[in-house]
Amino acid sequence: MNTQESIQPIRIWPGLAPGETTSESGHPGDVSGNVLRITGVTSAELFVYGASLGANKPAIIVCPGGGYQILASDLEGSEIARWLQGLGFVASVLHYRVPDKMEGAYQDGRRAVSWVRAHASEYGIDPHKVGALGFSAGGHLVIRMAARGSERPYEPVDEVDKFSCRPDFVLGIYPGLLRSRESGLAAPDILPDPAMPPLFLAQSKDDPHFCTQWYADLATLAGADVTSAVYETGGHGYGVRLSADVDASRWTADSAEWLRRFVS
Repeated sequence: MNTQESIQPIRIWPGLAPGETTSESGHPGDVSGNVLRITGVTSAELFVYGASLGANKPAIIVCPGGGYQILASDLEGSEIARWLQGLGFVASVLHYRVPDKMEGAYQDGRRAVSWVRAHASEYGIDPHKVGALGFSAGGHLVIRMAARGSERPYEPVDEVDKFSCRPDFVLGIYPGLLRSRESGLAAPDILPDPAMPPLFLAQSKDDPHFCTQWYADLATLAGADVTSAVYETGGHGYGVRLSADVDASRWTADSAEWLRRFVS
């Protein structure tokens, strides 16, 4: 199912995804609030924007949010890809498995990084500059990939899995699920590590899931390369739709400045 304008979907698994018995690309769920929500995904797909044969561009895999229940496909997917394309990146929006498939989503994220590297020459991508950017639950997903090194959470299935599944840089925008409500601690699978790739975090203080400064402090103590942008206002779940008078609207300029190191 193509939900990304005229961009054709690419299935990243050669057959059924690990642990799945069906191969569904998803369907629209609740469409309130002018947001396209996709659910019922059992076969992950990529939508690639900005490919240019021979260009050797940096790439970013975009992981929409949605609480691991749905995917905010346009708000935190296609609209972000178009913005990144304007910055000189090849952006791939990942429709990872939902709902209630956190481990499947993690497998999809890892597989997507390997897939992009395996097909780098076809899309004009520099295989040494493949990053990941996620929002909300998608932010949790990409930070998990950053914190777990080159861990591959499934048995290799084909030649694609010979390529590294570790992102070269990661951006978590208003991420959720980083801090346990019960203990106040970080889960073991997102504990910062000094070897994790460069990390950019952005969130506003009035976000009910605010946790980025706490996580940035943990990452700094661990010796990681982390940059944290904290804003006074913005709330949660805005993508690039905030008006200029809202403080968190600066996340695009701040992250674009941070991303310059990967564009050359």
